[in-house]
Amino acid sequence: MEAGGGADVILDMVGGEYVTRNYVAAAVDGRIVQIAFMHGQKATVDLRLLMQKRLIHTGSTLRPRSAAEKAVIADALQAKVWPLLEAGRCKPVIDSVFPFVEAAKAHERMESGAHIGKIVLTT
Repeated sequence: MEAGGGADVILDMVGGEYVTRNYVAAAVDGRIVQIAFMHGQKATVDLRLLMQKRLIHTGSTLRPRSAAEKAVIADALQAKVWPLLEAGRCKPVIDSVFPFVEAAKAHERMESGAHIGKIVLTT
């Protein structure tokens, strides 16, 4: 991602009103992959942004796939993505960190929808 250029890839599990937010946050020629829709499976969007940025918005789910297909995906992640994480080239956005004993507070943070990034529980 170039500075100020937006995200090259957005993995969205929220859906609903976040679809438009994703279009705004995406870089030109960016990709948005819909993997769930916790805030709704329907969205009203202005498709001009999709076209102006030449975005690709696609969907996928693992649930109906066979164990063999899931194994191939897991192997590919281990071979191609895990090394990027280990090298620090791909970092998740961490919103907040809670000790495990404060799991209820972490859950409240998640339910509020005010977070951006991951909520982490530690031991």
